[in-house]
Order: sequence, then structure tokens, then C-alpha cells
Amino acid sequence: MDSLSIFFLLLSLTAHARAQLPGTWELLVPDAGIASMHTAVTRFNTVILLDRTNIGPSRKFLRKGHCRFDKNDRALKRDCYAHSVQLDLQTNQIRPLMILTDTWCSSGQFLPDGTLLQAGGDLDGFKKIRKFEPCEPNRSCDWVELNDVELTEGRWYASSQILPDGSVIIVGGRGANTVEYYPPRNGAVSFPFLADVEDTQMDNLYPYVHLLPNGHLFIFANTKSVLYDYQTNKVLKNFPPLDGGPRNYPSAGSSAMLALHGDYSMAEIVVCGGAEYGAFLQKSTDTPAHGSCGRIVATDPDPVWQMEDMPMGRIMGDMVMLPTGDVLIINGAQSGTQGFEMASDPCLYPLLYRFDQPIGLRFMTLNPGTIPRLYHSTANLLPDGRVLLAGSNPHYFYKFNAEFPTEMRIEAFSPEYLSPDRANIRPAIEMIPETVRYGGKFDVVITVSLPVVGIVEVNLGSAPFATHSFSHGQRLVKLTVASAVPDGDGRYKIVCTAPPNSAVAPPGYYMAFAVNQGVPSVARWVHLVA
Repeated sequence: MDSLSIFFLLLSLTAHARAQLPGTWELLVPDAGIASMHTAVTRFNTVILLDRTNIGPSRKFLRKGHCRFDKNDRALKRDCYAHSVQLDLQTNQIRPLMILTDTWCSSGQFLPDGTLLQAGGDLDGFKKIRKFEPCEPNRSCDWVELNDVELTEGRWYASSQILPDGSVIIVGGRGANTVEYYPPRNGAVSFPFLADVEDTQMDNLYPYVHLLPNGHLFIFANTKSVLYDYQTNKVLKNFPPLDGGPRNYPSAGSSAMLALHGDYSMAEIVVCGGAEYGAFLQKSTDTPAHGSCGRIVATDPDPVWQMEDMPMGRIMGDMVMLPTGDVLIINGAQSGTQGFEMASDPCLYPLLYRFDQPIGLRFMTLNPGTIPRLYHSTANLLPDGRVLLAGSNPHYFYKFNAEFPTEMRIEAFSPEYLSPDRANIRPAIEMIPETVRYGGKFDVVITVSLPVVGIVEVNLGSAPFATHSFSHGQRLVKLTVASAVPDGDGRYKIVCTAPPNSAVAPPGYYMAFAVNQGVPSVARWVHLVA
């Protein structure tokens, strides 16, 4: 067999191997006009995408007559280009939005009324607070910059988390070893833990912040983590260090809190991947990433990390909580670190982390994509169960003639639960209250083609703010449900009990999924209130 025949044989075998792996890909938008550094899904089934403002021309103009002057923009002082856009998931149409101050490496979180709060950034955005009040796709809501209030301390590479009372805590940032709140309260509060874990290449930025169901915060930075009582500003516990090297920016691991369920007394945190220490300092693009994962029961009195390895090393992977409780790990690279021009060897294979399986059986390798998603890329769960992939710009400005060009395409990945052979067990929510109250019982009516076997779950998924390999405010809450009762014509009624309190699920809008035999419905948005 000649070399050309061998080449085509290998190509055919590779394509066949891809086809055997679970999951499918689709291109939603060939050119969004901007590369999304920050992404969030709203209750109107639109997606807000954000980039930096001082990046020069994008590929999307602002509305006619709308320009901004930016003295900090090295490439463009009078800027008539969009650096934020809205995607309508129904039509895949893009609408330009106007952001005034620099959002580079900022943080965000949805407030209880569904408004997206966005804080910090660089340069003129360092202390800025912005709001986006989402609306129906055919209306013209836009960003509003708050002029009457600003951050006490500049926040660049900080993390945000909504709290049980509906306020937001903003943690850390470059040179900011403090926390503060929105609405403001008593200015910035010293948080020495962040200074203690800082090393010569930082590694304490974009700390992983998770609200536990006991009302305290699990905060992880570098290799260490603490249980933090934000009400008294006290560290209640130091968790054991996590082996395997640094995990936060710029070493670029990721973290998620697993689904809350049962009596909600237990919370488990997973931290996976990261760069070798020194890769960022040495500007090494080919230092292999590590593939270790740690899992810890953060609510245990004497917790320890349970270690396991992913099938491959990964930096800049996004961890997305799926409606089933499994975690999708997607995007990133196998070598290098975060930063401009700092990574290589794209990791095109998504992984499914099956939380309820024993060690050794938890990871499943999925169908690979074809578009590298490296520095400044995002992943978000959509209400229909797909995962939206956007961004990737490992360059200071937009650069299209490069090994890893600035990426304007938006894709969706469909996990195996959306495969056609499962369509007859996929439930549809026919009726659910628009508003539910803590601890209250309510009915959900579903339809499904085949008879229901076993328990149909009803799970609430938050809409997080995804940036820099961490989804701020991400959580999945599995409700207590009674067995589905036949209601005629393929309909079933499920009696559900709302979360008991706002520490389990902070107030706000959630995607409510019915899950039948591991297959989720299209979500309906539910407003959880006191």
C-alpha cells in the first residue's frame, strides 16, 4: 500500500473513531462580530457576549450614530465598533450592544430580578459597575454604566457570587486581597487568605468561590482553600492543600460544585486541571498541563481530597453543570498556560464527568470539535440542554492570520442525551409555575412519548457568568419530587418541593429541567423568591 493510500486509510479510521464517540457539534453563528471573553444566558433565551473595549476594531458596528471615545485604546480613539453583543437563541441573530468602559478580565453575576451585574476590568473599567437588564429579543435593552456608585477597590481578575440575601460578594482581583459587596456595604474588607496564597506568578486570581448550602463560602486559590463566613469576615476552616500544582489564573484549572440533592446538607467541590508551576513565568507554551482532579466534601467535619486523573492534561477547560448533574469539561489546551500567546496543543475532546460513578469510571471522552478554544473562550449551558461555545482570542488585538486565530464563530455541543434515539423518552414541560417560593410545594406537568419508568427529576440550574475557565454562580439543585402520576394523554403530574432556603439556592431566575432516565427537557424559566 502506497503512502497516499495509508494517509486516506488513517483519515477514514479517524473519522470513524470520531463518529463512535458521543455528542454532536453544530455551527450556530459563523461570525458573531466579537470574540467573547465573558458570556451569560438570560431568562429571555438570549445570550450576552462581552469582550474588552480597548481592543481596536471588531467586526460588528454599533448602531448608526453611536460611537465612544477611548483614550486608552491603542488602536482606535473614536470607536464605533461593538465590543458586546446579544445573541437571540431563537433566530441566531446578533444585535450590537454598547459598553463604555473596559471589561477586560472582569466578573459578573445575575441579581434576583434577572439583571446582570458586571464589575471591574482594566483601565477606565477598574472600579466600574455596570448593569444589563435583559428584555425580549425584539426590544433594545442595553448596558447601563452606574455613575452614582463604584467599587471601593479596583477589581481585575476578581470573582463574583450571589449570596442568600440576593446581594453579591466580589472576591479578590490583581493586587486586591479584599472582598466587597453590591449593593455596597462598609467598603472593601481585608481577606488575608488571598495574600497568603499568592506566589511569584500570582495564581490567586479568579478564585473559585462556591456558596455552600450551610450559608458559608468555599473559596479556593492556587492550591489552598478555606471555609469563609462572610458575615463575620472569619475563616472557619482551612482545608487540606490540593496536590498537583496551582489551579487558578494564570495556571488555569477549573472548578464546579456538584449538584445539591437530598436534604441539601452535603456539598462536594471538584477542581480539575491546571498548568505546571513556572510555565507562566517562563512563557513556556509547550510545558504539559496536568490532568489531576481533586474532589472534596466541603461540608464534612474532617474533609480530604479524593484524587483522580482525567484522560488527558488540560488547562483552560470550562466545567459546565449539565441538567443531569454530570459535568461537561470542554475547551482549553494540553500545554502552556493562560495569557497571550501562551498555550499550544488544543484540547478538542470534551469530557463527561459522571459524578455518581466510582473512581476509574467517572470520565468519558466525547466527540471532538474542530475549533480550538483557548485563552478567552467560554462555555454555557443553554435552556435546551445544549452547551454554547464562544470566543478564543490568545492575542492582544484581533488577529486572524495566526496558528490560533481570533475566533468569532459560535458553536453548540449536544451531549449524548440529545441523540435522536432518546427522543421518545425526552420529557416536555407543559405546565410549571412562573414563580415558586422557598419550601413550597408546586405541580409540574410533563408529557413524554413512552411510559415513565422510575423517578422523573425536576432540577434547577442557575445561569452563571462564564469567563476564564470558571462559571461564577454556577449551581444545580435537584428538587425533592414525588413519583410522576399519569394525568391522561401521555401527561404526568409531578409534585415538587422548592429549595428550603436561599443558601441552597439564592433568589433569582433558574432553568427548570425535567429529567427522565437521564434525558432533560427543554427548560422553563422559574423565578425563585422568598
